[in-house]
Amino acid sequence: MSELDEGQRAFSSFRVLNGEDNHSEREHLFRNMAQLFSYVSDRCDDDQVAQYDEVLCQLAELVEVEARVHVAKLLAPLERAPGTVVVKLANDDIEVAKPLLEFSNVLSDDDLIDIIGRQSEEHRVAIASRTSVPERVGEAIVEHGEKSSVVRLVRNSNAEFDKATLEKLVERATRDAEIAADLRGRPDLDWKSLRGEIDTVANKVLENLAEVSRALDPVAAGKVNAVVYNRMRNRAGFSATEWKVAYNQVKALSDRKQLDDRALARFARFGYGHHAAAALTVMLRVGPEVFVKWLASQDYVAITVALKAAGLSPDLFEAIVATLPWRDLPSEADKTMVLSRFEAIEKDEAAGIFQLWRAHSFRKRAVSEDRAAVSA
Repeated sequence: MSELDEGQRAFSSFRVLNGEDNHSEREHLFRNMAQLFSYVSDRCDDDQVAQYDEVLCQLAELVEVEARVHVAKLLAPLERAPGTVVVKLANDDIEVAKPLLEFSNVLSDDDLIDIIGRQSEEHRVAIASRTSVPERVGEAIVEHGEKSSVVRLVRNSNAEFDKATLEKLVERATRDAEIAADLRGRPDLDWKSLRGEIDTVANKVLENLAEVSRALDPVAAGKVNAVVYNRMRNRAGFSATEWKVAYNQVKALSDRKQLDDRALARFARFGYGHHAAAALTVMLRVGPEVFVKWLASQDYVAITVALKAAGLSPDLFEAIVATLPWRDLPSEADKTMVLSRFEAIEKDEAAGIFQLWRAHSFRKRAVSEDRAAVSA
């Protein structure tokens, strides 16, 4: 069946949203709408995604769990999916939520942390099984999780731990031999170097780990004063993979009408540089390739003018500049210079310059397209 046929079937029964239906029609429409979106998700503009989001959210309230499971499985692997319905289904019964919690890149760290705190242990186990579990998400699982989710997290070789989370895990290991054994089995934990990284209480706990299992070398245990994560995150540099994930998560946040200065401040606070860049791209309504070019060329002038035109406060601007994934880390002198320029230019002046840039860019694009058409 063609995508056109699927679309005609999906949109032919919208009377179900007004109650003029039966149970079978509701489920049929819900499944067909999700199937159609899975076919065309990479070609939908923001307004079209918003329409799918609204209808799928309404239908999710009207159908049984089997239909919601089916739709969750369709949405889970998509790089771009309607943000509101994804979050709604990810907070659903575990059989509905599981594929999204395990595989959806549309769910942000904040979405996952919220689910960890409010939903069941089974939801936490699913999140702990993700291909990548960032530090903040792992910290939330250790904070709220029971044994099954914590064990799954520790066994996940792609889970990242900061120092505070490791201290909590080490403390739990003294009461649980399984967690202790799994911690010792992780190749990315350096048990033999860098003293003094963990406080004295945790150090005492580490000494007691030898009593949990004789498999731990007592000589090595006597020398260890710290557990450290031996991979340092590179704060500089643009990653195409991280950008793709961040951009789609930001679009989902925009779908839910939650993309604002508070979201920007949160990205800056937690060092989510690619998310901050993607958020500004959407908020400024510029092409992703434009913002990426600014980052790659260290174009502080363009960023300064654009963010002043957007109305950011000096404090937020300073935090964002320090967080963005520039090609090279800005020096302290760079940061001081950029902030000085930001404060010196008036918002109206910046807005005028930015609009001229935008118009110039559109004219260049139109000319290029016309020349391509003539050549063809």
